[in-house]
Amino acid sequence: MKNLISRAIAHISTLLEGLQVKQFFAAGLVGFLLLTTNVDIGKNDQPLPAKLRESIQQNDADRPKTTGQWNREAKKVEGNPGERVKRIGKESAEAFKEFGSGYTKGAEKTADQVGDAAGRAATDLTN
Repeated sequence: MKNLISRAIAHISTLLEGLQVKQFFAAGLVGFLLLTTNVDIGKNDQPLPAKLRESIQQNDADRPKTTGQWNREAKKVEGNPGERVKRIGKESAEAFKEFGSGYTKGAEKTADQVGDAAGRAATDLTN
């Protein structure tokens, strides 16, 4: 009887080694993640290149927005470092102006939200 049990255990352990438990566990984990991941179809209805193009062209700045535009502009002023420095200065000023406007919009939105939260907290304290 002991011999039968020990042979059964040895047979089961050989089978488990043959299955390569680590690989099985990894495949099971990947399958679980794929099946439980929530994918929002509504956000993915537009192809990625179109989304990128739209976000790039969204601001109205005169400065170049893509690498190709930068390269074309650099070729126009090749050999004229004064003009190139002038354009870089102008484009940098536009970029800082754009950054500053985005920063102030974000700060205003945050301040509004903090004010609303403070108002709700005051109302909760008075009740």
